[in-house]
Amino acid sequence: MSDYKTILVHYDYGKGAPVRLDIGVELASAFGAHLACLYVVNPEPMLSAATEARELLLEAQRRHREDKRTEARRGYDECLRRTGFDKAEWRSSGVDALDAITLHARYADLLVIGQQNPDADSGMDKNFERSVPIAAGRPVLVVPYAFERRPVGRRILVAWNASREAARAVTDALPLLKRAANVDVIAFEPAKSGAAHGEEPGADIGLFLARHGVKVTVSRVDAPDLDVGNQLLSRAFDLSSDLIVMGAWGHSRLRQLVLGGVTRTLLESMTVPVLMAH
Repeated sequence: MSDYKTILVHYDYGKGAPVRLDIGVELASAFGAHLACLYVVNPEPMLSAATEARELLLEAQRRHREDKRTEARRGYDECLRRTGFDKAEWRSSGVDALDAITLHARYADLLVIGQQNPDADSGMDKNFERSVPIAAGRPVLVVPYAFERRPVGRRILVAWNASREAARAVTDALPLLKRAANVDVIAFEPAKSGAAHGEEPGADIGLFLARHGVKVTVSRVDAPDLDVGNQLLSRAFDLSSDLIVMGAWGHSRLRQLVLGGVTRTLLESMTVPVLMAH
């Protein structure tokens, strides 16, 4: 992949929205990209109250939505004033959040969304962050709601399991990987993955990245007493990684989203931003 030219940032009314917009601006500045900020939240639930009360409640909902949208726009404008970034546009949608984000993502190189804080309302729920990496058809950078804010992409950990999803994630992350000071490719439990790693797990993808000019170190981790998701988080901490790159495994079955164990663990417990691709 060539450099990112269009970056789409999802904005809601949660406390994490300004942080992921800052990250979007940081990346757009680094790549000379255009940034689109899309404000969209989940629709309000249908009301079943009596007619007069229903009208009052609908009006209160409408005012609440407008106040939150106005507050979000102020946050967006303040970010651009503070950073001086001027290659950006504001978008807003009132349709289903997942439908809106996947539609707008078709015309972007990278999508930035946030992990939802279970203790703070943002207008979204966890079904959104769980569904977007599977549905978007684009690389998705998921930003934790709480983490140590550092520049993204200087020290990158690539979780390698020789799957189609992991290969897609590595290719989609190439613009970041080529700019990184160090990239650690780690094969977690390769003997148990069931994938065709080759003679030495991680060696082939390491060579692929080196040919792209990536400064890469390859290793493997075998810790059978700890699940792979927590192994990954532990290694990211040990290596002071500021970004994890991984494939997202999951599918929809009878209207229910089924996620792989590692994908689910990272979405629930991430400590640094995670770039996922499906």
